[in-house]
Amino acid sequence: MRYHPFRGIRSRAATLVACALTTTLVAAGATPAHAAADTERPTAPGPITVVAVDTTWVELTWAASTDDVGVVRYPVGARFEDSGAQYSTDTNSIRITDLRPSRTYTFSVWALDAAGNSSVSNPTLRLTMPPGDDQPPSAPGQPVAYDVAATVVRLRWPHSVENVALDRYEVFRVDAGGTLTRVREVYQYPPVNSAQVSGLTPNTTYTFVVQARDEVGHLSPLSAPVTVTTLPPPPSCAVRSVVRQWPDGFVAHLVVENTGTTAIDGWTMTWRFWASQQVRGIWGAKVVDRLNNSYLRVGNTSRNAVVPPGGTVSLGLVATGTQLPEEITLNGGLCTVADE
Repeated sequence: MRYHPFRGIRSRAATLVACALTTTLVAAGATPAHAAADTERPTAPGPITVVAVDTTWVELTWAASTDDVGVVRYPVGARFEDSGAQYSTDTNSIRITDLRPSRTYTFSVWALDAAGNSSVSNPTLRLTMPPGDDQPPSAPGQPVAYDVAATVVRLRWPHSVENVALDRYEVFRVDAGGTLTRVREVYQYPPVNSAQVSGLTPNTTYTFVVQARDEVGHLSPLSAPVTVTTLPPPPSCAVRSVVRQWPDGFVAHLVVENTGTTAIDGWTMTWRFWASQQVRGIWGAKVVDRLNNSYLRVGNTSRNAVVPPGGTVSLGLVATGTQLPEEITLNGGLCTVADE
């Protein structure tokens, strides 16, 4: 093979000429399509239709959108009441799973191109899923009353047994003659097995029952009843406190006086007590629980449950932190507080 020292030079020269010619042609003509910004929206997808459906899934399709460059995906929304989810597909159909029987969903679809342009006037479809069961839930367990106050009662009960999904619990007051009056509905999903009933009359006896409802609308039998008597009106009370503090703790002596005209038979007290604080010691009372990590609740001992009118009860507390007892209540009634 003979070597040609000028062959490479001629080849490079030809390349430069071709590039210059291309540059001239581009300058003289329009900007290439790939360099132009895409600002055109895709057309709206066609109406949504159901291909197949079962109790927990649905397959949807729609007429494809068109776009001057090309549609890259279809976001699909599924909404039930105030909650929803979003899915995505690069074709004009989708299968959505994990839905709930008997619920009514609103499905929507729109088109997106590679530049992020979205279609407008997009279709929606409202669809009620087929019912998923033909069996009612079992009766809830017998309710138990706790945190009984003058106008409020809290109830809890063992859950119903349901073969698909519970929708809610309903709490009824059993009035004279057996008439049922619904006083609470527990909608939270999954339904919690407790409820607060408020607006009651002090020192009054009530009977309550609970019923479960599944998502199809089947009703369970009624639970066994619970009967509870609300407390008398909150007593009038006054608290004298003696507190000794140190940098990260205190000891408090509280003298609580019944300033009302009727005796108190059994009592609980609350006061502000932050979540970071800990009880190191207590006397004259026993800790019941912490309320919302902001209040400490204590109750009487067997020796000081009864406080006659004008009588007092003494208790003490050793605790960490700097939040001293304040906003003190006795059986739900706010006490006046005086420091000594």
